Amino acid sequence: MPDIKHFDYLFLGGGKGGKSLAMDLARKGKRVALIERGMIGGSCINVACIPSKTLIQNARNMQVWRSTSGEPDLHADMTRVHTNVRAVVDGMIGINRRAFEQSGLEFVLGTGRFVAPRRILVRLDNGSEQLFSGDEVYINTGTVAVIPDIPGLRDSRPMTHIEALNLEILPEHLIVLGGGYIGLELAQAFRRLGSQVTLVHNMPRVAMREDEDVSLEIQSAFEEAGIRLSLATTVTRVDGDSGKKVTVELDDGSSIEGTHLLVAAGRQPVTNELGLDLAGVDLDERGYIKVDDTLATTAANTWAIGEVAGSPMFTHASFDDYRVLKARIEGRSSSTASRIVPYALFTEPELGRVGINESDAKALGITVRVARLPMMAVPRARTNGTTRGFMKALVAPDSGRILGFTMVGSGAGEVTSVVQMAMLGELPYTAVRDAIIAHPLLAEGLNLLFATLD
Repeated sequence: MPDIKHFDYLFLGGGKGGKSLAMDLARKGKRVALIERGMIGGSCINVACIPSKTLIQNARNMQVWRSTSGEPDLHADMTRVHTNVRAVVDGMIGINRRAFEQSGLEFVLGTGRFVAPRRILVRLDNGSEQLFSGDEVYINTGTVAVIPDIPGLRDSRPMTHIEALNLEILPEHLIVLGGGYIGLELAQAFRRLGSQVTLVHNMPRVAMREDEDVSLEIQSAFEEAGIRLSLATTVTRVDGDSGKKVTVELDDGSSIEGTHLLVAAGRQPVTNELGLDLAGVDLDERGYIKVDDTLATTAANTWAIGEVAGSPMFTHASFDDYRVLKARIEGRSSSTASRIVPYALFTEPELGRVGINESDAKALGITVRVARLPMMAVPRARTNGTTRGFMKALVAPDSGRILGFTMVGSGAGEVTSVVQMAMLGELPYTAVRDAIIAHPLLAEGLNLLFATLD
């Protein structure tokens, strides 16, 4: 067994929450090591948020170019798109690498697994092994894409979002399996870049966590853009080779032929082969690490961060985990209980949401007042020519507090943040209704939205 390198704080995985806390502690003079198996800066920068939103922006630019040129058959040059995506990603990787170095933490590239409580054996990139231990240990290993157990699917070598974001050739016909966030964003992006796109989903509508009116608005936009939707459909078999020719057979006896296949059917935690049983870290029935509302695991002096701990699958949720853990270290009280986590879907129209929706209220037995406003009524939406969609808010009948907000429309994420601030301040809806909001902003629509409750 190799000699042990001991640290005050030891991190396995370098996602948003973990790297932020590790650098904070290192800057304060603590001995800190961060073990990462390959992605400097975490998945958000390398294979998720940053490359996907860069690809989406390229696709949006292509759509504008196609529209203004009057040439509907224009296709993107994927070599140039790929170059742009990689330039953005590489730039942010460089920023993170420099930040690691300047903080003073020890950055370790290798694959780690627990061999005992708070003791991790790492196989380094050069093939050697090194043993690390820590007074406190943080697990931040994230999630990976699920490949469903469908006959022939694995043999077809399908893409996940990782491979799709690295394409240098535009798919002639992309088949997307999955109608969640990743599937929807990439389906629309590749359609705008010039691919034929078919989206197959085993549920009756896309974005099933949203209210039905939200799903239908997104579906309508997709169908108008020429994206074929095959909903409430189960894939029974896949044949062929993604990147060349692939055939997807469905349970109704029909089939779809395409050139490329993208699987966006959910994610699973990276907890296998980590030796968590040897660390005394228990998992739940889905394979996520069991934590309390301070992110403590079942093992002493061991915490989990981000998606692997069952936190919402957003970078900003992982960053809030960092805040919770930092507070504990500094002797302050903080927890994940009752936190308000907003999110956005970066399609067009965009989706922004915070708090509960009508489906949640019904399931919880909560009586609410519902305010609704079409984007057509918002002056800025008219000037921008982006009148598709609506705003919707749920308000408590007695106190007037805002319980939830959903917007489907251009700029939805930004407007949602405005409502979130009001919710954090526990303001009644009338405070937003009567606020002086600059004209003509999209957020000005909130004045009109809440006025419908009068």
